[in-house]
Order: sequence, then structure tokens, then C-alpha cells
Amino acid sequence: MQLRVARLCLDCEEIHADRTCPRCTSESFALISRWVPAPERRARPRPDTTDAETYRALLAAESPEPRPSSHPWLKGGAMLATIGLGSWLLKRRRE
Repeated sequence: MQLRVARLCLDCEEIHADRTCPRCTSESFALISRWVPAPERRARPRPDTTDAETYRALLAAESPEPRPSSHPWLKGGAMLATIGLGSWLLKRRRE
């Protein structure tokens, strides 16, 4: 098992490389490489960036345009139903 993919299950302390723990099927884990640094095997190492820099870069990236509401008529229909119910209650109260 490579150190880069080794995961420590936070529930049963099993070391595994799967998405879920093979012993307790938990999805909570911590990467072992967080505490034990893995040596770089590439000819040209990756640029050294911190997690905060990566997070800021992701936030700064353009987000896709928001999707239009799938049911724009729903708001209008709810408004009409509210008005109709209110007028019916007022009419009934007068009688």
C-alpha cells in the first residue's frame, strides 16, 4: 500500500486504502500522509501550496451561472392560491 493513499479509520483505527473502512464500513478517515510526509517521486516536484491558498483559489474561480428555477410558475400559482383562499375566507366571514 502506498503512503499517499493510506487512510486511518477514525472509528476502528484500521489502515486501508478504500473509500470506506473494510472492517467497520465507516467513511470517516484521515490520510496517513498528513502525519508522515511522503517523499516526492516526481522528477519535477509540485509547487508548494498550502491548503488555504488552494481554498482561496477555488473560491476565486468563476462559479457556473445559477440555473433558472425549474418551475417559475410555482411562485405565481402559490400567490394566486393564497389570494383565492383569502378572498374565500373573507366572503365566508361576511356571510
